[in-house]
Order: sequence, then structure tokens, then C-alpha cells
Amino acid sequence: MRTHQRLRGTIAPSAVRRDDPLTLPPPLDKRFVTTSAVQPDHPLRIAVAASLWYEDIMEALIRGARDTFADSGDLTVIRCPGTWELPSTIMAMHERLDPTPDAYVALGCVIKGDTSHDRWINQAVCNTLAELSVFTGVPIALGVLTCDTMAQAQARAGGSKGNKGIEAMNAVLSQIHSFRSISWNSNT
Repeated sequence: MRTHQRLRGTIAPSAVRRDDPLTLPPPLDKRFVTTSAVQPDHPLRIAVAASLWYEDIMEALIRGARDTFADSGDLTVIRCPGTWELPSTIMAMHERLDPTPDAYVALGCVIKGDTSHDRWINQAVCNTLAELSVFTGVPIALGVLTCDTMAQAQARAGGSKGNKGIEAMNAVLSQIHSFRSISWNSNT
């Protein structure tokens, strides 16, 4: 049995009452950490979770991530309905993909509307992705655009501000390298 399955359902915000503290295992508790991210004996395995909202934006982000990864190993892209579903999609990939990926990339886009929904979605998604990364011990790159306008999103999906899909993939590749270089003899 894979020990990380113990985490199933423990971080869903809706399952926790406001006055109930969320109890999670301490960071880097070996019972909950998968070791694939520190094992350099295999080609890289990266799983990308990508939202279906704003299809043109998402295709550019996915293409940027995919092109950056190139032929570095195994890459899978799993689509989910929206940015809100990214954390649960990554958790499902973590539980079901065998072997466990070395890292995950979360790609999504939330554009401000007439209400404050964007802030609630962005905060919940970002916080949950950070918690998942810490408590699984597997890097998760944040490639979620949090924009006020469609023009801002287009600028960050291959336009004048670059491509956040490329940046997210580069960040996760760098984190994998950092994890693999951790030792008592590290000089940097």
C-alpha cells in the first residue's frame, strides 16, 4: 500500500469547520513523502494538470510547458474543468499514477469579473497546491494566471509578458534538480 494515500480527503477545505484546526502530518514526515523526486535513477516523469477554461490561453500555456520539457522523459497532461479543480486533479494523479511523478505543473487561468470570486478561487487554489507540495514532498509548479483582463492573460500566455507555462515548467525542473542535490556534502 502506498503510504501517501493516507492524505486522501484530509486537506479539503469544505470538510473542515472554521473552529476545527486542520491537522496534517508534520512537513517531511517520511510516512507521507514519496521518494521519486529524489531518485535520479530514472527519466523524469512530470504530470501537468490543466484547466479547460479559456481554451486559447490554456493551449498556449500547455504548449509552452510541453515544449520546455521536450524529450526529458515522460510527460502526461490531464485536463480538468477549471482552475478550482487543479488541486484535486493533482491529488488524484498523485494517488493513481504509478510510478508517482517526480513533479506536477498546475496550469490555469482566472480572470477578474464583477464579483470577488477570483480572489477566493486564487487564494484557495494557491494555498492548497502549496500544502499538497509540502505534505507529499513532490514539487508542484504554479502556472495559474491571476489576471484582471483577458489582455493580461494573453500577454502572459505567449504574448509580450512571456509564457507562464514555460516559466512553471522551468521552475519545477529547477526544483527537481534542487531536491536531487540535497545532501550533507552540498557546497551551495
